[in-house]
Amino acid sequence: MTSVPTPIPSRTQFVLEGIKHRILTGQLTPGQALVETDLAAQFGVSKTPVREALKTLAGTGLVVINQYKGVTVRMVDADMAREVYDVRLLLEPEALRRVVRRGASLDAARDALTRADAAADTAERSLANREFHRALYAPCGNPLLGRMLDEVRDQAALVSAVAWAAEPSWEREAGEHREILRLALDGDAEGAAGALHAHIASFVRRAFPRGQEEGGQE
Repeated sequence: MTSVPTPIPSRTQFVLEGIKHRILTGQLTPGQALVETDLAAQFGVSKTPVREALKTLAGTGLVVINQYKGVTVRMVDADMAREVYDVRLLLEPEALRRVVRRGASLDAARDALTRADAAADTAERSLANREFHRALYAPCGNPLLGRMLDEVRDQAALVSAVAWAAEPSWEREAGEHREILRLALDGDAEGAAGALHAHIASFVRRAFPRGQEEGGQE
């Protein structure tokens, strides 16, 4: 018998989304301590929903809970970035290929791209780009594939936030997004999947180039 996931209480969900938004928009930075009492005061709740929200965020890979150091925003390094992006490279282009082949609607992707182009700041652009990528794979027709990509989505957004803080590259990526969407809307499943693969691979190569620790090998 399949177990049914336990719903997250509304206050916990409120705190969870609030903390996640601050992390993914760079208001809370990697390595920053997350103190339950401070967060409870900021969100106007008791420590219980904060504690539960932090546990959930630890499960998604956005925060780290340490017995001695407490809770901190997850640090991003080259190994973590490549691990997350390797999963995306394996799954995301195939999901888009299926979306195009089945003729699923890409209106949500078009809308997200428009919001990203009109964004007033980096935070708004980051969230719109995150929604753009999800809109490319969500209608793939395989709910399990979609959930697997959802599981790394927050970590990928954290990688992007850190990379953009060091070297903004969204104009280049916006152009790549437009080309991916154009190919998909034209019904070119292989072209769209190939462009998406190149887009994901080039980003992590630029943001986290392989260095001397790997002998300088690409």
